Amino acid sequence: MSAEEYRTDKDSLGEVRVPADRLWGAQTQRSIENFPIGTDRFVWGRTVIRALGLLKKCAGLANGELGQLPGDVVDLIVRASGEVIEGRLDEEFPLVVWQTGSGTQSNMNANEVIANRAIQLAGGRVGSKSPVHPNDHVNCGQSSNDTFPTAMHIAVVEQIEEVLIPSVSALRDTLDKKAGEFDDVIMVGRTHLQDATPVRLSQVISGWVAQIDQALDGTRRAIPGVSKLAIGGTAVGTGLNSHPRFGEVVAEKLTQETGKPFVAAENKFAELSAHDAMVDVSASLRTLAVALFKIANDVRYYACGPRAGLAELKIPENEPGSSIMPGKINPTQSEALTMVCAQVFGNDATVAFAGSQGAFQLNTYKPVMLHNVLESIALLSDAARAFNDKCAVGIEPNRKVIQQHLDDSLMVVTALNPHIGYEKSAEIALTAYRNDLSLKEAALQLGHLTEEQFDAWVKPEEMTEPLPE
Repeated sequence: MSAEEYRTDKDSLGEVRVPADRLWGAQTQRSIENFPIGTDRFVWGRTVIRALGLLKKCAGLANGELGQLPGDVVDLIVRASGEVIEGRLDEEFPLVVWQTGSGTQSNMNANEVIANRAIQLAGGRVGSKSPVHPNDHVNCGQSSNDTFPTAMHIAVVEQIEEVLIPSVSALRDTLDKKAGEFDDVIMVGRTHLQDATPVRLSQVISGWVAQIDQALDGTRRAIPGVSKLAIGGTAVGTGLNSHPRFGEVVAEKLTQETGKPFVAAENKFAELSAHDAMVDVSASLRTLAVALFKIANDVRYYACGPRAGLAELKIPENEPGSSIMPGKINPTQSEALTMVCAQVFGNDATVAFAGSQGAFQLNTYKPVMLHNVLESIALLSDAARAFNDKCAVGIEPNRKVIQQHLDDSLMVVTALNPHIGYEKSAEIALTAYRNDLSLKEAALQLGHLTEEQFDAWVKPEEMTEPLPE
């Protein structure tokens, strides 16, 4: 850029050259120059930018209501913050995740952009800090130490409730519908990867549904923790330089803006120095990933083949699976979902470690915690939606193969236990296996029961329920 394409901005350390066409200021520019680390930005659905806009709007309104800022300044902050919330200023938020651990640069990025946009709206000169100052006005009653964790919680609550839960619930409902459709399908159960007693396909899928229900319940239980906000704690939790009711009023206004039940945390010291609520959320996402991993694996194993594997489930044929083997189709949705789950496991390990690193009055791993939690939410949401739309809705039983496997199963011999005992039943199963006989042939050869008794007692469909009372 030529000299005229820059303006000179100032902060407490001195002058900084800033691109003239940008609304950010000196502190944002310093961050761009000092942290050329990676390309990861807080752009997961632009939720962090929106959260910062929501927070600054509500902080401005609270400061106006509490008499801390004049009405004309509040109006300008609210208008500029509204443009941030709406996504009209997204290009003004260029910072990467890998910055100061308190998120100070991202907080100041928001302060500078909102202040300069407010100055534009007032007809002033960008960078003049008049009539709206980024620190004295936009950041009034705040510190990066309480604003950034507040924005963290806003972003996470919105993404869980508006993106993750609907996406995963759609998959859950699809599977629940499939379970209802396949109640008549009796298949070989498997434990230790070996044949076990019969089970209904509906029962198999009901287990998947229950896993998702339990995981979502865990995520929902984590929401109240991140609905508690650090705002009002300022630098170390004491609330220095903020109105005594500032945090409370900001939380009320955020609730009005978002419809989420945000509250000011009773103990701000914990909210600044530790992020246990974020660790809890991440752990719930890991549990959800565990459930989805199991489901995706079961689907691809049941579908393996189509002729040299189990081949008990049919899944949609979405794309060619090999560049060399013509006609090969792979369980790609299961593969994508399990890779996402592996990433979530890693993200959770990062969040857990980062959450343990609070030192005295501040945890300085906030940005990486937020980044990983939001990435986990976004990936699980996208992957669950894709798995539902491109795989789960098309799952069908291969009834012919399932019946063949059931007919060949040795473990239906378990139905004989109540009639002839474990030892004789085991002898029948092992004789059949070692001599390549059917169970009935082995039972009759050993003389442990009659053909009529075998047919009356060995009924796979009755083996999928407890004994009648």
